[in-house]
Amino acid sequence: METTGRIFDLHFGIYNYKGRVVLADYQEIEQAREQLEDVSGEDIKSQRFENGLTRRTAIGALFIGFIMMPGAMYLGLVAGQGLGPAASWVTVVLFSEIARRSFQPLKKQELYMLLYIAGGLVGAAAGGFYQLIWAQYLVQCPQIGELAKEIPTWVAPRANDPSIAQRTFLSSAWLVPIILLVTNEFLGRMISIGGGYAVFRITSDVERLPFPFAPIAAAGATALAEASSKEESWRWQVFSTGTVVGLLFGAIYVFIPIVTGVLFSKPVTLIPIPFIDFTPNTENILPAAWTALTGDISGIFWGFVVPFPIAVGGFVSSMICAIGLNPILYHMGMIPHWTYGTPYPQTVMATSIDFWMSVTIGTALGIGVIGLVSVTWTAIKTRTQAERPTFRRITPEGRGDWNIWLSIAVWLFAVCAQIAITHILVPGFPLWILLFYGLIYTPLISYTSGRLIGITGRGIDLPYLRQATIIKSGYQGSDIWFAGIPMHDLGPMAQFFREVELTGTKFTSIIWAEVLKLSVILPASFMFWSFFWKTSPIPSAQFPFIQRMWPIEATMQSIWWTANRKSISENWLLSALRPNVIIGAGIGTVILYSITAALKLPLLLFYGFMGGIGGQPMATIPVFAGAMLGRYYFRRRFGDVRWSQYAPVLGAGFGCGTGLTAMTGIAVALVTKSVNYLPF
Repeated sequence: METTGRIFDLHFGIYNYKGRVVLADYQEIEQAREQLEDVSGEDIKSQRFENGLTRRTAIGALFIGFIMMPGAMYLGLVAGQGLGPAASWVTVVLFSEIARRSFQPLKKQELYMLLYIAGGLVGAAAGGFYQLIWAQYLVQCPQIGELAKEIPTWVAPRANDPSIAQRTFLSSAWLVPIILLVTNEFLGRMISIGGGYAVFRITSDVERLPFPFAPIAAAGATALAEASSKEESWRWQVFSTGTVVGLLFGAIYVFIPIVTGVLFSKPVTLIPIPFIDFTPNTENILPAAWTALTGDISGIFWGFVVPFPIAVGGFVSSMICAIGLNPILYHMGMIPHWTYGTPYPQTVMATSIDFWMSVTIGTALGIGVIGLVSVTWTAIKTRTQAERPTFRRITPEGRGDWNIWLSIAVWLFAVCAQIAITHILVPGFPLWILLFYGLIYTPLISYTSGRLIGITGRGIDLPYLRQATIIKSGYQGSDIWFAGIPMHDLGPMAQFFREVELTGTKFTSIIWAEVLKLSVILPASFMFWSFFWKTSPIPSAQFPFIQRMWPIEATMQSIWWTANRKSISENWLLSALRPNVIIGAGIGTVILYSITAALKLPLLLFYGFMGGIGGQPMATIPVFAGAMLGRYYFRRRFGDVRWSQYAPVLGAGFGCGTGLTAMTGIAVALVTKSVNYLPF
């Protein structure tokens, strides 16, 4: 049971004891990892791997799919909120307690699989046949007018089709959209599992990157497993402490607003949700500055876990850019769309489009170049030093691995299938663009992003790349906006496989879990969305949130459908982009990286600083506060090693506590709303 904590020490020891990580220095990362493995006396290779998908987890999946999934759907229609992690933790705690009282405690592998399946099924409430519900609204949406007639029939039938009036999917007009939906569900999983596994093998097994955030997901399952087996250790105590804090905070921040929102015309919020807007108070001194503060303390718990240089770098850059530079840029005329009296959300939008969007694109390109150079340099060093014992990585026995070439073949088949489908649906769109993004861009961005996540926990994000590609392609049809361009970043999947490894779960469990999820998602999604749609039009007065928000979202999306027909001077996106700012930001990123490496400063500080550019201070302030509290109080009280073990378990417990409170509030709200409609 000590494996997860010790591996976590190993990860953070690279930062706490070595002080820095040289991105391209494979040997330094390897030696730091091996040194801490020697200190801990245990390696992941010695861990016992077991199957996480059993009959009990399969029953849990059915429970989530047919009990919690419709609740998540309904809540999204009414209030615009999902169950989020609440459903995952409620399921895990419920099944853990039932199993413990039946004298058949769940293993940590089973608990982790429950968490994974629960997250996928509840998240599918906004996927699956929800896409077709959204499509049926678009074809009859009055806000987009004649553009609704340009929506292809392989997206949804025409507005005058009988199936739309009857509100049913049981019609031949829906056959092609349903086939495409099911096909994309299967192909998407083949791409993520196949390509993600290949990235994991390279970044974790070959390069042995630490993946600093991976232990967080494993911590909760490990603590609950220890409690269920009556082998309670410090993990369960720390997890319980975090849960109590989460329950208390969730009662104030989530439970009271949810329940009072049903009982009264306006919910009672003791802590403003989602933030406190200080923009009207500071605009005279700091025009266009992003001055707001969130009341959500979950960021503090993230600050406990995030490497200290990343938290500091993100805080410093966000404060400099969003509060320090925005007033200067406004007076220089670089932010023309902001005016006095603008609330915080519109302030963020105006300043982002006018300036920070270009900066973000430039910094992302600069980090991408750095990542590609680093990957190439590492590959050369790995090849030249492959015979040295330090660089040999033995795949742990019993982990459930499969041939990496088979994994790549599965990914390649699925990507080619996506390219073929898009080319058949939109034959006029340049085929070379689809081939480039599917076969060249996807592997490069996945490898680079996976490597950066493995070191810093943060990948690469290139905003508006898909939109800019379509606009610059020269293709003027609207149908391409509804087709899929195979642009996939599989880097996060490498961290997911690392999480599975840390819990001692066989990788083959993932494949069977995906099969189970699809077997539940597709029928349940079809059944419940058909039921909701049949009982009342979507949107309608029965679903107040989407009745208010969907027309706005449809109007915003319709702007894109004609964006590729306009000239650069008429296109708001292309006119907002500043090539000189993009180039300058990219060059500045590379220069700043070189200076950081030359001065032998922590490169995590560099990545934190770059991540904070364009970020909101109200998000970085709690993380920075948590990092300072952890470094200068808890580490001195508990010691570096023990606090590194405590932090992820404490964060997992806090998430469990807030999730349970939110779930309780939602249940009370749904029952109250149902009773209100009774005739007695």
